[in-house]
Order: sequence, then C-alpha cells, then structure tokens
Amino acid sequence: MGSCSLGDELHVLAVDDSVIDRKFVEKLLKNSSYKVTSVDSGLRALEYLGLGDDQKDSLKCNDSKINLIITDYCMPGMTGYDLLKRIKESATMKEIPVVIMSSENIPTRINKCLEEGAQEFMLKPLQQSDVKRLRCHMKKLSSQCHGRVCLGR
Repeated sequence: MGSCSLGDELHVLAVDDSVIDRKFVEKLLKNSSYKVTSVDSGLRALEYLGLGDDQKDSLKCNDSKINLIITDYCMPGMTGYDLLKRIKESATMKEIPVVIMSSENIPTRINKCLEEGAQEFMLKPLQQSDVKRLRCHMKKLSSQCHGRVCLGR
C-alpha cells in the first residue's frame, strides 16, 4: 500500500453543525490516527483559522498546523460552500485542502464546490475508506513528501 509519510500527526479541522455527525467524523478521523479539531459552524472555523471578521487574514493563526479541512455542506448561517470560498480567497489559507461532505447527492452542488477549489466532495455517511483517501489530499507540511505520488487505498 503506497502512501505518503507526512510526519507523525496530521491535523484535520472538522466542521459540522450536527453534534452526532461531528462526533462520528471525529471518531473515523481518530481511528486513522489524525489529530482532530472540531467546530460547529463555518464562522467558528474561520475564527479558529484566524479569518474571523475581526481578524482579517491574520498571520498569527493556526494555519500551519492544519493539514486539511473537512466541512459539511448544509449548515445554518454559512454553508460549507461559503466557508470554502472564504478559505480560497484568503492569502494565508488558500493552500489548505478543503473536502466537502453532504448527505445529498446533487451534481450541480458537487460541481460548484469542485470548481471553487474543493479537493473532493464526499457523501455522508462517511466510511473509514473515505477517511483513508483523505491522506493524500493533506497539505504537505514537511519536505519529506515533495515530488512523491500518493496512492491512497
């Protein structure tokens, strides 16, 4: 099984307004040895990343420690798509891969997210095999992985 060695701990920011879904995704990620920070809204995710309205692209944020963001699409206030757009518009965060998940399989929605820069669109409920695929979307924080092709299984 070929996979990239990206250092010891990969840190995923999980965003979902549903407590049950959030705990489930957190458990799957932890089973795959990821470090997980979970928040319940797009606004909280932006605050965590240092992109809240009062922070405006601050460099003193946690960005260097986040390898990937996985977010639900349907959330009140700010959808996963809105969160994706804010991240991709940010000078300091746009390199962080974003994966969108949804229980609804709507091709136009999926295409819109992928066109905006999402790495992948996954259907809920996520499986352990989905989580394993995330490894090769991770932002490479160490130089160990440069120039290597990741083959997730």
